[in-house]
Amino acid sequence: MMHRRTFLQTGLLTTSVAFQEKYFSWKPAVKATPIADPQVINAGVGGNNTIDLLKRIDEDCLSHRPDLTVLMAGTNDMNSVKYVPLPQYEKNIRSIVKQIMNINSQVLLMTILPAYEPYLFTRHRKEFYEPEGYQERNRQVNNVIRKIAADNKLPVLDMHHVFEKTGNIGTDADSLLRNEANSGKTDGLHPTPEGYRLMGVVVYEAIMQLQLPHNKVVCFGDSITLGDGGVSGKSYPAALKRLLGS
Repeated sequence: MMHRRTFLQTGLLTTSVAFQEKYFSWKPAVKATPIADPQVINAGVGGNNTIDLLKRIDEDCLSHRPDLTVLMAGTNDMNSVKYVPLPQYEKNIRSIVKQIMNINSQVLLMTILPAYEPYLFTRHRKEFYEPEGYQERNRQVNNVIRKIAADNKLPVLDMHHVFEKTGNIGTDADSLLRNEANSGKTDGLHPTPEGYRLMGVVVYEAIMQLQLPHNKVVCFGDSITLGDGGVSGKSYPAALKRLLGS
């Protein structure tokens, strides 16, 4: 396994932001600089799927008039409790993106994270994911995200790749997903505090390298966005706020 520090220091984060040439018709002239008092809003709500996001998009996202919206959604759509079939998921994400773009907010899409399946199947029946299996369904969701990004010439941040390659997903204490060894929980889906910090770093690097606006940023999504809530604790929006203000 590649060490996470090496992953960051050797520039492999460019695999997460190398979408620039593929999805953008322009290139930033200079690297962005941090601002003195960045406004970052954590608009994550636990258990949300894209249907829920559409219901609250006006109040929790559009009303803030962000110049940048970071969007991660789909984890709950593909699971059994709040399942949304893939064609409807795509329709919902397209509607969310369109509404955000209509207020002239830049959108940064993120792929959904991998999961540790033995833990996942204690909450969701393995048979629910048949015949394609969990990993294939996850891949299909992320392909939809990439397609929507390409269609709208938007950046997509491959957070799935980051966690798959550096997250040591499993039962070891240094896994970036919560497990019994590092949190006393058979979770396997939500990041650890270190995992959230890594997400914040990767999002920050994307904003800086792609010259994305960041005076007011709304992070819109489910519990993976929410973390422990707000922008002062353990969440990727909290880490992002600290980095943008540095």
